[in-house]
Amino acid sequence: MAYKNTDNQRERLYHRVVEQILQSIRAGDYRPGSRLPSERELADKYEVSRVTIREATIALEAKGAIDIRAGSGAFVRETSAANQLALPDVSAFDLTTARMIFEAEAAALASTNITDQQLEKLARLVEAMATGKSSKPEEGDDLDRQFHMLIAAAANNPAIEHCIKELWRMRNHVPQVKDLYARVCAVSMDDRQNEHSEIYAALKDRDPAKARAAMRNHFHRLFETMLSAQESAAIDELRRSIGTQRARFLQASAA
Repeated sequence: MAYKNTDNQRERLYHRVVEQILQSIRAGDYRPGSRLPSERELADKYEVSRVTIREATIALEAKGAIDIRAGSGAFVRETSAANQLALPDVSAFDLTTARMIFEAEAAALASTNITDQQLEKLARLVEAMATGKSSKPEEGDDLDRQFHMLIAAAANNPAIEHCIKELWRMRNHVPQVKDLYARVCAVSMDDRQNEHSEIYAALKDRDPAKARAAMRNHFHRLFETMLSAQESAAIDELRRSIGTQRARFLQASAA
């Protein structure tokens, strides 16, 4: 089935392509261990852009259905491996709620367990983010991940560290979460840097209550920014819809 690829429909397009490919995997058209057709071949098959195919394969990897290997392509996973690696279909708000719960408590635990070496490394990460040593968004995201995962490790609780690692996997691989976080982080860099500094200061003071509160404040601000981004996206979508209707009306009136 072919789909018209427009900006307004792209998100729904890749979801449909995902379902089509999953159906093919279930039907045995693509067997475990086999390589999926190239992006160009899939784009031709479904009559969508290669960007849409790329988004679909990222979503399939998040579901645990395929394994994307750099330079080699996408390969269908064994069913057991897919079940173990599959990520839940969560919203950015659900994920952020979970992150706030786990990471706030991890910060409180870390405040009494963190080593001097870990504090030094945390200070370097805060400095790198504050001085803009990462000019590319993906570099800033990596520093952010290192900062949070270092605190998770400093909590000295392997179960909590594992949970936070999985939450970050969802943050980076569930498409709707990744997209909203990308929009939010692009417009709130200064706030994020200040909040990281406050978290670091609380950990350096080895104050559990202060560390927990600083981490919670970080996520409260993130929630507010996410809501603003969602509202802005909804307004833009409404404007596009009205513009399309106006163009159609004017065209019909001129006929």
